[in-house]
Amino acid sequence: MNTTEAATESELEGLRRLNRRFIHNFVTNDVASHDAILHASFRALYPGGVHIDRQAYLRSWRTGFDPAAIPYWDMRDQRITVAGDTALVGATNKWIRVRDGIESTGMTCYTDTYIRTPHGWLCVLAQLTPVTPENHPGDDTIVVKYLRGVLQDASA
Repeated sequence: MNTTEAATESELEGLRRLNRRFIHNFVTNDVASHDAILHASFRALYPGGVHIDRQAYLRSWRTGFDPAAIPYWDMRDQRITVAGDTALVGATNKWIRVRDGIESTGMTCYTDTYIRTPHGWLCVLAQLTPVTPENHPGDDTIVVKYLRGVLQDASA
């Protein structure tokens, strides 16, 4: 994990929990929990340069994860950097998707930018990009794993 020396272990643990919550919110389609950790000015940047505003992002969050279509999902290679009141929280997700009976596997990495507010850390930007096979992080870096939408290792 990448960290800044000025960040306390307590700050880093809080950001690790927040990152796990972000992922869990996605897998469980938990819009209310996710809404609570997004800054009012939040936006997302998807592959291909697609910009999504907060409202559209939360609308898609309601049905973004379907355990029948995504039987495997993990979060791995977590990286956290704190610079003052800004935190970069990133990781890679490995996924298996099934479309029309055909299974495909891939990885997507993300960097979420958080800012410190009087109410805690809030995410102001989420950016995603596909990961080419030669850059796939190993299974030894898995932080959390879901099978058909069910968390497999709650101790992570």
